[in-house]
Amino acid sequence: MDEQKVEIPAKFKDLIETIEKMSVLDLNELVKVFEKRFGVSATAVAGPAAGPVAAVEEKSAFKVELTDAGANKIAIIKVVKEVLGLGLKEAKDLVDGVPSVLKEEMKKEEAEALKKRVEEAGGKVTLK
Repeated sequence: MDEQKVEIPAKFKDLIETIEKMSVLDLNELVKVFEKRFGVSATAVAGPAAGPVAAVEEKSAFKVELTDAGANKIAIIKVVKEVLGLGLKEAKDLVDGVPSVLKEEMKKEEAEALKKRVEEAGGKVTLK
């Protein structure tokens, strides 16, 4: 993660230093306290440049689950076989066993790419 140089006003210096030393779990708890105390949502307030708060919420590994093979199972089997490097029987068994987990612990980009390929072939995928 790239650290950005931000000018910290003197009145907030001690507070920022305290927050920087907190664990991710403590930061998560602090955010929840702020949300309850002030009646706000951290995601609504922070927006896309949420910094440490977004890091707590961001998943790094996804489980890709085939939820519907669609009308053209053969196309889905081909995609699953190719992308996951499986044999024809293994790919067919996954597609026939809907809902089935295609792969666990995939990086976000890879999971989204697999989802896109399956959906282009007519299937439906859920990322968990």
